[in-house]
Amino acid sequence: MEPIQEEQTPVWMCSNEGCSCWMRENFALEETPACPLCQSEMVKNTKMLPALVNYHKSY
Repeated sequence: MEPIQEEQTPVWMCSNEGCSCWMRENFALEETPACPLCQSEMVKNTKMLPALVNYHKSY
């Protein structure tokens, strides 16, 4: 099996310490999303994730 290629990926992470929600920046439905689980503010960050392409940017 071929190893999955990972890359440093921009993400939105929940600012609430008790919430572990995050989403890829290019899959967010809003330009500055609120956390879908707890409605807290989300902040930009990065994570090492498998490479994916989203061809349907919604905003």
